[in-house]
Amino acid sequence: MTTSPTLLWFRRDLRLADHRALLYAIELGQPIIPVYLHAEDDGGVWRDGAASQWWLHHALEDLASQLESLGSQLTIYSLESEDQLADFLIQLAEETGAKQIVWSRRYEPHFCQRDRQIKSSLTNAGILAKSFNNSLLYEPDEVKNKSGGHFKVFTPFWKSLKDQPPEKPLPSPVSLASLQPDYWPAGIAVSELNLLPSISWDAGFYKNWLASHQGAEASLKKSLSKAPNYQQTRDTPAIDGTSRLSPYLHFGQLSPRELWHSLNDRFGNDAAIVEGITRQLYWREFSAHTHYHFPHSTDRALKPEYDAFPWNYDEDIIKQWQKGETGYPIVDAGMRELWATGWMHNRVRMITASLLVKHLLQPWQEGARWFWDTLVDADLANNSMGWQWVAGCGADASPYFRIFNPIIQGKKFDPSGDYVRKWIPELAQLPNEYIHEPWTCPPLELISYGVQLDKDYPNPIIDHQKGRQQALDALAEFKSNR
Repeated sequence: MTTSPTLLWFRRDLRLADHRALLYAIELGQPIIPVYLHAEDDGGVWRDGAASQWWLHHALEDLASQLESLGSQLTIYSLESEDQLADFLIQLAEETGAKQIVWSRRYEPHFCQRDRQIKSSLTNAGILAKSFNNSLLYEPDEVKNKSGGHFKVFTPFWKSLKDQPPEKPLPSPVSLASLQPDYWPAGIAVSELNLLPSISWDAGFYKNWLASHQGAEASLKKSLSKAPNYQQTRDTPAIDGTSRLSPYLHFGQLSPRELWHSLNDRFGNDAAIVEGITRQLYWREFSAHTHYHFPHSTDRALKPEYDAFPWNYDEDIIKQWQKGETGYPIVDAGMRELWATGWMHNRVRMITASLLVKHLLQPWQEGARWFWDTLVDADLANNSMGWQWVAGCGADASPYFRIFNPIIQGKKFDPSGDYVRKWIPELAQLPNEYIHEPWTCPPLELISYGVQLDKDYPNPIIDHQKGRQQALDALAEFKSNR
């Protein structure tokens, strides 16, 4: 075979179905060399957290297996720094004789800037560099409001797009055997990337996730079966009522176009069912678009005046929150679920975040960093926007003076206490009336249930009313200094 091969550079697009870069490479009719380049500092200060690395390990193993089943293979490389990417790709092209490199775009600001530099270096070296949208429904630069600017509020963003069907997903190739190159470059095994933890804190991950194409398909099928009841169950953490598709979307094992069209093909005549889940898909889209246009929002408030908010950083308080030892059962249950499974129910994410930034006055960035390290679906745009929403400083944000009462939230969304009992077994014997506020139970009666406060389970880290007033006072101080 004398034609030059195409290097197919995989990133956060770890699938074969609905893959535009892959289809483009196939249509060229030239040999394809799939590669994955892992740089230790990929993403800069927001490089993958521990839970994401766990998922990435298994997703790469699965992708390699899929490619092998089609008569191809995945070649993996490890680099010390992402600054080496451009030079390494040029060297790899020279080694393999490749004249073109194709990949899927990433829209986080860090990667946008870096990829422009890589594309420029490749072009100057005489290599065709072409990228494709494989992670969003719409290109961020193509979605405009009526003034020609960028949306800052979700509802008009949603209304402008919800009746515009995205392109249909592309099929997976049947075989790649006829597109094998004459020469395969030598790479390393996935295990040599050292993505898995050295201490087995991830045991619960294996019980809850199948980080593969098979897992994505199974989760999609299950989410479709749950879709008719989604609106009724999505806020109840004790019920498996959400889609749980977020890590598959984040790592590109499922495309948003596949999800959108699967929902509409099955429930197209029932707008209420379709919009229940697609609205959440468009929140993901809105987060990505906002992050793309306002790159500072990863670390700083989208509303810049909030960078001067009088936070009261306290490392000990943050650690208590991280460990699920705040004394508020619904919060602690969520934090323990997060540690054990790499995931937390979305309603509980809001409650736990509100306690940290409102009652405890800790910077939202600290919560965002912890979620980034512990969530298997740690998406930079979604994570940053979610925390800024709670802190009242982001796009379409909840007002800062809206302060969740963790007791009322627990009683409302976990009325029977099943969620709390699952994740805080030391409280399992408490009756419903005390499960969300055990400190109100008479001490002798509490002991009869096997609980002694500050021994078996902590008292609240702060009284709700005191925490609420503390948050309002900080807001008043902030406003008076503007």
